[in-house]
Amino acid sequence: MRVKDVMARMTLAVHPDLYSIHSFAPDSAIDPAVFSQSMFFIGKTHDELSVVVPADLTLNSLEHEEGWRCLEVLGPLGFSMTGILSSVSGTLADEKISIFAISTFDTDYILVKKDTLVAATKALKKKNYQIIDY
Repeated sequence: MRVKDVMARMTLAVHPDLYSIHSFAPDSAIDPAVFSQSMFFIGKTHDELSVVVPADLTLNSLEHEEGWRCLEVLGPLGFSMTGILSSVSGTLADEKISIFAISTFDTDYILVKKDTLVAATKALKKKNYQIIDY
């Protein structure tokens, strides 16, 4: 399916929590407290280890960015559905809103800075996305 075929039913849920994005050296051990969070994301490459957690969890990272809100593309999304993240990120890029995108097997998550959430949801609504509270 193409994005045009599913736009009428595309819904994004705004998570109520604030999140922080942390950067670690690639060989760093992950704090066990991360695994007890209701939602977390971990990404590792040869060059870095990134961890996204609720903002109330303090981690001893090399760098971190605080104050992110999460928009969840309600799924599950099949792998045949193409262009969804591109459509959302393009809409936000047109408004000069930076994102941190995360994909899972079932869906996509788009993090925006908390001070841009209102502008982000307004821009997405103009493109016929439904925005609901999680």
